Amino acid sequence: MAKGHRSQIKRERNAVKDTRPSAKLSYARVSVQKACFVLDAIRGKDLDSALGIVTYNPRYASSLVKKLLESAAANAENNNGMDRENLYVAACYADKGPTMKRVQPRAQGRAYRIEKRTSHITVILDEKK
Repeated sequence: MAKGHRSQIKRERNAVKDTRPSAKLSYARVSVQKACFVLDAIRGKDLDSALGIVTYNPRYASSLVKKLLESAAANAENNNGMDRENLYVAACYADKGPTMKRVQPRAQGRAYRIEKRTSHITVILDEKK
């Protein structure tokens, strides 16, 4: 059980801010499993090699991740004053988003449900020491 009042707990939780540059794409029309194939390939790589990997990856999610990498790199340069040469992918993950339910007509008046899954993709960069 948590100690303290609810507002005090929230205040302490919000006081710990992650200052690393990041970019997040919400409600991406790709499933978490398919996005993780691309994210696993770039985790821990430096920025230039990660951009090279997603540029030539044939998966649909790689185009989304490429835009996220470029956005996070721009955030690092403009907001944090970091050098682009020293950046690497510190963390990247995909969380499950809401699922859209659709109906597929089938034989004899039946209907099957089609689930169109979405995800929230996050890329966090950091500077090499």
